[in-house]
This record gives sequence, structure tokens and C-alpha cells, in this order.
Amino acid sequence: MIWKDREQSSNVDDRRYANTGSSGGGGSMPSLGTMMFLFPIIKKLLGTKLGMGIVAIGAVAYFMGFNPFSSNSSSQSLSKPSAQEDEQAKFISTVLRDVEIVWGDIFKAHGSVYKEPKMVLYRGNTTGGCGEAKSDMGPFYCPADESVYIDLGFFDELQKKHNAGGDFAVAYVLAHEVGHHVQNRDGTLRKVHNAQGKVGEKDGNALQVKVELQADCYAGLWASNAQKRFNILEAGDIDEALNTASAIGDDTLQKEAQGYAVPDSFTHGSSAERSSWFKKGFEGGTLESCDTFR
Repeated sequence: MIWKDREQSSNVDDRRYANTGSSGGGGSMPSLGTMMFLFPIIKKLLGTKLGMGIVAIGAVAYFMGFNPFSSNSSSQSLSKPSAQEDEQAKFISTVLRDVEIVWGDIFKAHGSVYKEPKMVLYRGNTTGGCGEAKSDMGPFYCPADESVYIDLGFFDELQKKHNAGGDFAVAYVLAHEVGHHVQNRDGTLRKVHNAQGKVGEKDGNALQVKVELQADCYAGLWASNAQKRFNILEAGDIDEALNTASAIGDDTLQKEAQGYAVPDSFTHGSSAERSSWFKKGFEGGTLESCDTFR
């Protein structure tokens, strides 16, 4: 991806130089109904490998708009990030700026104003509007503070554990999470959350899959429009995104974790579905091409 010497986003909260974590104490507890709703999701996440939480964990964080650990925090100094990590930070900040511009144009074309999300870069753990963020959760979007949380070490794990690396793989992940921000701004997340409260687990999971596949499609939509405007793509970039989408499909991750897949438990979509919807967004390039709820 062509990105150097280009504009970076100003919506970056860089916390990599200080680690903010829980120090114990009492935080507010969720309602019984919320706990019952979250239990199947949390159980699956806790019982799997690191990859089970990546990318789509943002959707889980949406329903976890509380801190189950603590309302108190403490900070400790960390060593300065490496030159490589600083380069990654510059890269992802540049990608975020591209995403901001593309979505700003799309919202304007539809008669709306796009409110840009924040991006929080951290190392190890930090706290935010959805409670405690930990590196093993992977990147996620928190609607409570309209921020994307990213520990840059995640991208090394993506390559090592899932063989899904490359700079455009990173761009795809960020664009997917910002896709959840778009869903938050247009009311999709709230509508789905309300609908899930009226159906059983199987149908609730199916609705969640639609949310995630739409975010994949939005990532493709961004790539399509960014290429037209900035000419950013290099040979192999789209393949990197498709490979990543495939590597983090529910069926692939479940087979890695337990040797078999349970389709009714999918909450993010199969490898084929995730790759397919990214392609639909890239080839269609419009909001209409990303309607996964039809």
C-alpha cells in the first residue's frame, strides 16, 4: 500500500508510553438480563485461542458498555516503542485519515455529516468507555466513546498465528472496525441489539453475523473509494485483505480451536462469507452494495 509522506489523522490518542490497568475495587455491575445475554458469547471467547477474539470483538464490546473489572485505574511507565512500532503507528494513522476522508465524502453525498471516531493506540492494556481493553482482545470498536482500540502487537500475532500479514491486512482490520462506527452512527448497532433481545441465541447469532459481514463490506467499500481518490493499492494488497478475512472466519477459527465448526454458533461469518462481502464492497463501492440485511 502506498502511504508514506501522506497526511495522518489527528484523531489518534497514543497511550503506548503509559500502561493503564485495573487496580481492583468496585465497578458498576451489568443487569441480570445483560449478563444472561452476554454469557454465551463470553463463554466462547474464553474457551478459544487468541484469534477467536480478533476483529469482530468490537461487536462484543458494543454490548459490554461497562467495566466488569474496576472503575479505578493506575498507570506505570513503559519502555519507548521500537522504531518499527512507531512506523506502524504512522502507517495506521495514515490509513485512518484515508478512511475519514472516504466516509466523510459518502456521508456528505447522502446528506449527512460524518463524525470521525478516535483511535486509541496502547500496549498491554488500557481503559475506555467499554471497560478494560487488553491486547489479547484484538482491535475493537467501542460505541460508548466512539473509539477504535488497537494494540499494534496484534498485527504481529495476525502474521504468526494466522499467516495473514501485510500492510493492507492491517488497513482492512482498521477499516472493518471503523465500519462498526458507521453502523453506530446510522443506528444499525442499536437496531440489531434490540432485535436480538426478542429472539433466541441462534437467530441472535445470525443477526450478529450480518453486522460483521456488513463491516467487512464497508472495508471493501473504503478500499474501492480510497483507490479511486488516492491510488493507494499495490500488487497483492487486495489478496492480503481477502486472506485475512478468510483466516478469521468463524469456521476456520473454530476448527483451529476445537477441530470442528458449529455454524449455529457463528457470530462473525464463515471464511467464505467474510471474503465474499469484502469483495462485494470493493467491486460495488456503494452503501447499497453492502446491505447484508436484505
